[in-house]
Amino acid sequence: MTYSLLTVLMVAWAAVTVIFLSLVAYRSLIGMKEEDTLILSAAESKIEEEQKQLQIRLHHIEPYLRAFGWASAALLVTAGAIWLYRGIQSFFT
Repeated sequence: MTYSLLTVLMVAWAAVTVIFLSLVAYRSLIGMKEEDTLILSAAESKIEEEQKQLQIRLHHIEPYLRAFGWASAALLVTAGAIWLYRGIQSFFT
């Protein structure tokens, strides 16, 4: 069984896109607990620490989000270019 380059690219794009969307959902779930402004007394320092931990987690996944987002876009553009090239090629032959 042989697979065309376009099929392999589309499967790779689907896998990368699923990972990317999973990271977006994870970031959204983490970010739900994040506050923009905190006005705390000294007794509520635990909440401040939780917010700092959320910020650390959000900053930790940001490079992965960018990488998988760009990879997804690049694979989609590459697959589209190959599909278009094959369509033009078959039109003129």
